[in-house]
Amino acid sequence: MAAMTEHNIYRAYNFILDLGGGTVGYFSQVNFMGINVPYYEYREGGAGPAVRKLPGRVSYSDIELKWGLTESTEMMDWLMSAVKGEVIRKNISIILKDTDGQKEVTRWNVENAFPCSWKGAQLDALSNEAAIETLCITHEGLTRA
Repeated sequence: MAAMTEHNIYRAYNFILDLGGGTVGYFSQVNFMGINVPYYEYREGGAGPAVRKLPGRVSYSDIELKWGLTESTEMMDWLMSAVKGEVIRKNISIILKDTDGQKEVTRWNVENAFPCSWKGAQLDALSNEAAIETLCITHEGLTRA
């Protein structure tokens, strides 16, 4: 019997976003990484009882970024350019770090991304929670490097 090798399981809490010009910041949550390859069933005449499955057009899920409100306006400036009709597409990366936050363990490269929606922080005078903003980014491709 072959010896089993141990693989490191990466932790989900240490990641950063690179907008192409370096690290933008740390985020509390990134919801993304959906790739859908739909298929179509096709039954060939006379080819037997089997139904063939043919791939359709690939689609990618939007990326949702959540972060604590800070004085930085970089993300909001990017969104506002799209609001003004001047969409700026960027190739961005979401980088997962090791548990110490020192070494990159994997990255996902996102192609032709631009912001498509924003949700402001919930403000509540009776809460001691962090003010969390949400930005949704749409894109045209996702690869793991």
